[in-house]
Amino acid sequence: MKQTKALPVLFAVMFLVMVGFGIIIPVLPFYAEELGASPTQLGLLMATYSLMQFIFAPMWGRLSDRIGRKPVIMIGILGLSISFFMLAVSTQLWMLFAARIVGGILSSANMPTVMAYVADITSEEDRGKGMGIIGAATGLGFIFGPAIGGVFTNINIHTPFYISGVLSLLTLFFVFFVLKESLEPSQSKDAKKEKAPWTTAIRGPLSMLYFLQLFVSLSLSGLEATFAYYAAKRAGLDSVTLGYIFMIMGLASAVVQGLMGKLTKRFGEARIIQAGILISATGFGLILLIQDFTTAAIFLAIFGIGNGVIRPSVSSLLTKKSKAGYGMATGYLSSFDSLGRIFGPVLGGLLYSIAVGLPYISGILLSLFAFIIFRVYITRSRSELSSN
Repeated sequence: MKQTKALPVLFAVMFLVMVGFGIIIPVLPFYAEELGASPTQLGLLMATYSLMQFIFAPMWGRLSDRIGRKPVIMIGILGLSISFFMLAVSTQLWMLFAARIVGGILSSANMPTVMAYVADITSEEDRGKGMGIIGAATGLGFIFGPAIGGVFTNINIHTPFYISGVLSLLTLFFVFFVLKESLEPSQSKDAKKEKAPWTTAIRGPLSMLYFLQLFVSLSLSGLEATFAYYAAKRAGLDSVTLGYIFMIMGLASAVVQGLMGKLTKRFGEARIIQAGILISATGFGLILLIQDFTTAAIFLAIFGIGNGVIRPSVSSLLTKKSKAGYGMATGYLSSFDSLGRIFGPVLGGLLYSIAVGLPYISGILLSLFAFIIFRVYITRSRSELSSN
């Protein structure tokens, strides 16, 4: 039975989760520096979290297929809360790493399980709308979280971590009392029979969708890692101005994700994915031309619109085409996204050190690779349909 009334609840859950996560973003680098972290160690601290998500997201997705979505979502939120409190009381660098490892392992349950929940409660016709709502909640959370964190950092450097921990606990209680289980017992029994090793994601019929997400994530995280330096050098923009620019980009992305239902019904996921990739590539090209705040805001908004529609559409398409459980499919998608976030900043920084515009030229090339991969996927899918 479809529970589309649960979508606003899921929106609130993911918004609160991402606000809590976003609150610590502005303060964590300075906190780590206070505890003696070098730039290399700070990079490792960030990468550790993504590495844990890469490893464990498929496991949580598959577990949610077996025992239900609600308990796994609660595990993920509880893990976030524990990691935030661990960060708050850390007095040595190794404690920060321990907190990030715990947070990465447990919080990797959130995104794939929430997306699987959406797949449970929506029809195929409304799947894109549901995934878009989750994407919008995530984007808005990332906008408001860092802004809140920046304000409370002025009070005490530990305060944002405590606020995030308490907010996550409140979200946990909200899920416990308000969210209903979406997975029916018959679906859970079927999922226990399913096995999908990593070779399925790498070589299976849907592998191209996973690699598409990898290339998109690589290019996005490369931009995020280098744009502050680029904008300062190219247009003289400071950190406050950059915050506004990323907020505008996030809002543009959230707005278009909120329209995913109408867009999917009119054009279908395949066309939206292709359009999103091409618009993202255009955005990368325009970034090379920024001159001031206005051009930077407009060009990043264009990029945000293109990038924002890709993952919800890929998630929707995956859950429609996957023969395994929804959690398994979305778990692997989250894993490939995390893999891109591990290597993207390193690649972006390396390219930037060679030439300041290279991360964005590589973004264009990665977008074109993703486009080609998706075109091959479409061609193969049509061939399989015609042969059947």
